[in-house]
Amino acid sequence: MTLKFGTDGVRGLANAELTPELVLALGRASARVLVQGPEAPGAAAGPRSFFIGRDTRTSGPLLQAALAAGLASEGVDVRDVGVLPTPGVAALSAAHEWPAAMISASHNPFSDNGIKFFAAGGRKLSDETEQQLEHELAEVLAGAGQEAVAGGPVRPPPTGAGVGRVVVDERSVDWYRSHLVACLEGRSLHGIRVAIDAANGAASFIAGDVLRLAGAEVIATLAAEPDGCNINDGCGSTDPRALQAAVTASGADLGLAFDGDADRVIAVDGSGELVDGDHLLALFAMDLRARNRLAADTVVVTVMANLGFRLAMEARGISVLETQVGDRYVLEALDERALSLGGEQSGHIIFRDLATTGDGVMTGLLLLDLVVRQGRALAELASDAMVRLPQVLRNVPVADRAGLACADGVWTEVARMEARLQGRGRILLRPSGTEPLVRIMVEAPSESEAEALAEGLAEVVTRLLG
Repeated sequence: MTLKFGTDGVRGLANAELTPELVLALGRASARVLVQGPEAPGAAAGPRSFFIGRDTRTSGPLLQAALAAGLASEGVDVRDVGVLPTPGVAALSAAHEWPAAMISASHNPFSDNGIKFFAAGGRKLSDETEQQLEHELAEVLAGAGQEAVAGGPVRPPPTGAGVGRVVVDERSVDWYRSHLVACLEGRSLHGIRVAIDAANGAASFIAGDVLRLAGAEVIATLAAEPDGCNINDGCGSTDPRALQAAVTASGADLGLAFDGDADRVIAVDGSGELVDGDHLLALFAMDLRARNRLAADTVVVTVMANLGFRLAMEARGISVLETQVGDRYVLEALDERALSLGGEQSGHIIFRDLATTGDGVMTGLLLLDLVVRQGRALAELASDAMVRLPQVLRNVPVADRAGLACADGVWTEVARMEARLQGRGRILLRPSGTEPLVRIMVEAPSESEAEALAEGLAEVVTRLLG
């Protein structure tokens, strides 16, 4: 058995698909590719060290230990930073120029787990590096080349003092807290009252502290008591209903709901209404442009961004650059074009001048800062920023998702529906990257029209591809 990288690392059912034996082998492979191999910057002379963090899943310590053992067996020193948000691990990687890994399955159920890797400098791996890792992992599992180093000369395995050391690092959490507060450039959040939902995940032990350090009053804290099994369970950004109720009941100015590994956030305004990633991006793009901090007056989004967002940006003279679904593609576009802001509807917001990946807690801090500086309620700001068109999503099971590309009957129906919309909406079809599904997204002036178009298109896809 081996692993294949998806759009955000590797994932699977912990201790069944993602076993400790497999993760140990992956640790050895990642040492060879990311620390010792030609892809590792300064590999010949630089430190042979690696950060590992995790979220709160019960399988986290098991898999963290296995990955650390694989790395140490190749002579790599490991800094175990314990429970820390994914962007915290990426920030450490950037600050120290060491590679890193996060043990997390993000918003998945607690029984799943996964591993996200960062190259030295805190950036997600390129497709080419992931392919190298897959190849090296297959070599380790096959028992071939166990003494080789990713394209280099054969050497004996380290022994004695050459074996890597695994050290528990308790200082990194404090460093990350300070790193987050510093993004406010000395400004205070005094006077704003906030409720948070930590999803019983990696934000549980840090989000409230950071907001308080920055001057905010945290008047309600939900889902911040992880037991290893309750991560994302009826809470967090995937289910913010409890936070919506808490905001209105407590009189908070707004609420912040994080996902399991805290790399994304969804907001709730003072009336309990959701403020999704599209609205957040619109607010940040307008604010940064007003302060001459929006590089090239451009914001990066995925194809899933609402048409209302695009129309709002066009009206304000802000260009929109579109990528395929996945925050890694947003990051690639930001880096290639030297841009400063991008993100996804799901709440992954990336401030490229401040971080190498999406950071939910940082985004929450900067949202509070924006509200305080502008002196207006979030509900009012969000309403003025954009008007969201009704959007309907459907997942249609198919026999072969690759068949969508040449399904002429499907695309004929799409063209007919787009002509009916006359530019007042949008239709998007794409095959799932991991499942036998075709994903349908329809935007239209009314919910009923979007529903009708999505249902009609789903019937066509089922008939021709199911």
